[in-house]
Amino acid sequence: MITRFFSRLAPVAAAALLAVASNAANAQSPAQTYPNKPIHIIVTFTPGGAPDIIGRMLADRLSAAWGQPVVVDNKPGAGGNIGADVVAKAPPDGYNLVVGTVGTHAINGALYQKMPYDMVKDFTPISLLATTPNMLVVHNNVPVKNLKEFIELGKKEGKMTFASSGSGTSIHVSGELFKTQTGIDMQHVPYKGRASAIPDLLGGRVTMMFDNMPSSLPLVREGKLKALGVTSAKRSPAAPDIPTIAEGGLPGFEAVSWFALFAAPGVPKPIVDKLQAEVSKILKSPDASKRLLDIGLEPIGSTPEELATYQRSEIAKWSKVVKDSGAKAE
Repeated sequence: MITRFFSRLAPVAAAALLAVASNAANAQSPAQTYPNKPIHIIVTFTPGGAPDIIGRMLADRLSAAWGQPVVVDNKPGAGGNIGADVVAKAPPDGYNLVVGTVGTHAINGALYQKMPYDMVKDFTPISLLATTPNMLVVHNNVPVKNLKEFIELGKKEGKMTFASSGSGTSIHVSGELFKTQTGIDMQHVPYKGRASAIPDLLGGRVTMMFDNMPSSLPLVREGKLKALGVTSAKRSPAAPDIPTIAEGGLPGFEAVSWFALFAAPGVPKPIVDKLQAEVSKILKSPDASKRLLDIGLEPIGSTPEELATYQRSEIAKWSKVVKDSGAKAE
């Protein structure tokens, strides 16, 4: 009799336990269960460049840490605006992120007459990931040994062409700043990503390019391109033998590229904090840090507040450069 009673009771008890467990799971906030599905990291340029290198490194390590797929989606075009806009209009749940650049989040607002998003209001800052100088590189047939000789050549011969990975990139506005400070007649030639620009630079069809160091440094080391200077205030530890543009004859010249992680607007703070903590942990790990430094990237891992402050200062700086140079999106 007693045995029969408990055998009837067992299914009821099991159902009750399942209900309790289900209610407990439902009671957890999205931040507590984040992430419980794949995360997408948008890279706003073609594969192979610095944003792509950083995005894929984060994707691999976030996936390993959290046990969820983290997928990199390359969405180039319009100086990075197309990819950034995807995240600007995404749900505020932290599952769509973008590796923002100085172009997409500081320059393009001044350069483009119409923007699909607001660079500040339409994103949630997560962390400043890394910075890197651009490197002024020319094809090997240009008959100069240093920046001073290059400036003299430009003033003597007149029109030069400078390639970029697209309008609004730091690569583009570095060239505009150089044009303004030297007075050289320079024609901007925008490409759809550096993968399209580099072959023309190697073939001598364009004169020069202010490329990101992670992209151009291997070509310089292989003797395929000639480096005349880096755009940072100090020499890069990755290439200490290459002088700064300021050292080469343009005092005060500085144009640093940066890469930062942003989410859609309105992402809850607990999710932001969880993302920031893991990203910062990755960037400050010895192996990841060394990997980035070796290719000319300085890992940062800032707080969201630090990124927001830095972004505002960069918007002010580059708005002035764009205005002074008269640059426009092409």
